Amino acid sequence: MILYEGTAVLVTGAASGIGKALAQALAARGARVILADVDAVGVRAAAAELGAQGHALVCDLADAAAAGRLIEEALAVHGRLDLVCSNAGVGHNRRLMKQALDDSVERLFAVNLFAGLRLAQAYVRVLESSGARGRLMFTGSENSLSVPAAVKGAGLGLYAATKHGLLIMAEWLRDELAAAPLDLHVLLPGAVYTPLVARALPDPAKAPPSLGLISSERCAELALRGMDRGLFYIPTHAHLADDMRARSEGIVAALKALELSR
Repeated sequence: MILYEGTAVLVTGAASGIGKALAQALAARGARVILADVDAVGVRAAAAELGAQGHALVCDLADAAAAGRLIEEALAVHGRLDLVCSNAGVGHNRRLMKQALDDSVERLFAVNLFAGLRLAQAYVRVLESSGARGRLMFTGSENSLSVPAAVKGAGLGLYAATKHGLLIMAEWLRDELAAAPLDLHVLLPGAVYTPLVARALPDPAKAPPSLGLISSERCAELALRGMDRGLFYIPTHAHLADDMRARSEGIVAALKALELSR
């Protein structure tokens, strides 16, 4: 294990689900965890469960200025910030042809995509000015990579667009920040039993086997294992590779059709 005894960690979207499980797993390793969420009641309760190791901050990352303020507030809590888990996200199920491009879509992109970049920008400025080294993990999705077979027809087009954008943004950040004092990771969860999923599926035992549904705790365990091993991509399900195959095979077929293949 490379983390986390005595380190200071910020986890966004920490009132429930993957974020809360990450906070608990990090605290179990000895980290001092700053939990942030728009849900004031939920995040304070989650922080209270960690006792002296938990500290709650309330923020709405849809606000363009919130990410920068959050990094400053988190840094002020312990005087250092060793890991940022940019995990906050908004779910969205609506078919593309029926979706008005309204305020709900703007919020979706603001939280799922742009907040991650704003957190990265603010965090890197802190690291470069202090001379410290840090670690940043984005929570993407299996939808970052493909149209997963198990959720076809679920109307996840815009949600997937935010998560695909987050992944390619992280890949470009890795290129831009190659010399920066920062280690980058992207968590790529498949189906995880979070409160959002529970609303549609109250009994996880009734989940279709094709989903491969796992608990938030299992997802957090894999996330920490991936960071231990220095992985950039941290997938949680083996089927992610299978779901990506259709795209790569489609490109190969198109190259052959265009007589561009070697």
